[in-house]
Amino acid sequence: MKTETTAGMNRTGMDMSPMDSKEVVVGATIMPPSSAGDDSAIASVLAHYARREERVGTMPPPGTLKGAVKTALQALKGEAPLVLLDKLGERLAFERAGSRLWKGVLSKFDALGSFEGGPTREEIEQIYRDEVEHFLLVASVVRTLGADPTAETPLADVHGVASCGLIKVVTDPRTNLADALEAMLVAELTDNDAWDVLIEMSQGLNDPQITAQFMDARAAEARHLTMVRSWIKASVLARAKGDHANMVTS
Repeated sequence: MKTETTAGMNRTGMDMSPMDSKEVVVGATIMPPSSAGDDSAIASVLAHYARREERVGTMPPPGTLKGAVKTALQALKGEAPLVLLDKLGERLAFERAGSRLWKGVLSKFDALGSFEGGPTREEIEQIYRDEVEHFLLVASVVRTLGADPTAETPLADVHGVASCGLIKVVTDPRTNLADALEAMLVAELTDNDAWDVLIEMSQGLNDPQITAQFMDARAAEARHLTMVRSWIKASVLARAKGDHANMVTS
């Protein structure tokens, strides 16, 4: 896979047309703004809708009688079971998206190959398998708590929307493996922090096995992050090396 950064017909900067850019600057000073004031009106509209009662979503009721009993008992103990289930729903959505993202990265690898210091196919496959295992783990825990892992919680909805940009980068036919890995760095950073919070919340369940399983998942995600960081660094160095070679031969 070629990793050098190439120059082309990029016309997005004003310097591409000095004469026109001068006219744009003059026009900006002559023509008044389309509306008076600043961005406070926009902020006011955003605040108005934010204060409405409507929210992204609600938590579903427990899917089983056993779950209803567990939820009630934890509520009596002063714990927040719905918050934990919401975070678990978030992890489900993110791990599901993560497994699909890494499948997309694998497709980039198969189409374009890797680069010096980049990932092997086996390494990408292993991360994909880890993400699938983490998804199944969280689904199992949700079932154990008497809830429905197929329900979309409010945080799951929020993180689903937040992941859309990453999916677009990975699936864009114009991006290469290095570009896809840049997107995966964002995903892995989020993944690591989210597991930290979930581990802390799971300790309130008084189930050491669940906490231990979450800690194992967190350790795997830490390895993923280290690997992705090293691959991105290698891709940048490879591009710099290619640019230098082009300058010498030109």
